Amino acid sequence: MSALLASFIFFTRLPFWRLGTPPPDAFKRVVTLWPMTGWLTGGVCASVFWLCCHILPIETSVVLAFTTRAVLTGALHEDGLADCFDGFGGGTGRERILEIMKDSHIGAFGVIGLILYYLTAVTTVGSIYNVHIICAVILSADVWSKFCSSQIINALPYARNEQTAKNKTVYSRFTSRERITNLMVSLPALFVATACPLLLWAFIAPAVTSAIVILYLRHKIGGYTGDCCGGCFLLSELSYFITTAALIHSGT
Repeated sequence: MSALLASFIFFTRLPFWRLGTPPPDAFKRVVTLWPMTGWLTGGVCASVFWLCCHILPIETSVVLAFTTRAVLTGALHEDGLADCFDGFGGGTGRERILEIMKDSHIGAFGVIGLILYYLTAVTTVGSIYNVHIICAVILSADVWSKFCSSQIINALPYARNEQTAKNKTVYSRFTSRERITNLMVSLPALFVATACPLLLWAFIAPAVTSAIVILYLRHKIGGYTGDCCGGCFLLSELSYFITTAALIHSGT
């Protein structure tokens, strides 16, 4: 229970800390249950979309759904994606990339990257024009993309150390039991996707995207950071959106 509570405290801005204070070690294992937080954030966002689309255009409802998640998470993943764009866009070597990523100020690459990310995500999901499918996409993409992205900590070493990490925490690699837990809390996303059989094919995209990101990080900095986890998640999720829209439009 302490690991689950730590995950909700770490990955959201909801007052779960009122329920108790997990031991410091629990925060090193929060990535194991990262997909579990996707059920919360994805579920709330899908609900917001469903409620809003009854009185607002679909595109506006999608914007409000994504805005809700940014509020729920404190834009944690967006911050990571922006830092990645700044670091890899403006840095030439490993140390310079890590230095830029640790800077709290956002640069031109980060701003442009976030704008392009949200434009693509909103227009792609909004183009599906089926309320039930969009709800299934928002929920399943959140959970499954976090599962795929969480594998980054098993594939790569942490690029910094505990003293130089932004949050002073270095994630621990999964144990065999945690690998099973990580998978089991994510698999039900497949059942959500049965709202449209084509979505099952889209599940391949986040896995491929995460693998590409992992290979890129290994080449550029020889490891990962917390920002890389957040950036990998959003890019993997975006690939899910794009693939889903492409499959649906090509099938109509």
